[in-house]
Amino acid sequence: MQRLIFATDEDGAVTVDWVVLTAALVFMGISAAFYVSSSAPEVANNISTYMVNIEVVPE
Repeated sequence: MQRLIFATDEDGAVTVDWVVLTAALVFMGISAAFYVSSSAPEVANNISTYMVNIEVVPE
């Protein structure tokens, strides 16, 4: 009888949902941080190259 009650009880399902959603959010955050940190040096180099090639004419 206890196994039947355990199988039909839904109290733990909410906990599992929150754990899965939280894990997905953490994974997405880590992925975004990796993407930004890996592309930031390239963007900085492109900006530096652009700024070095600008000619400033004094008035």
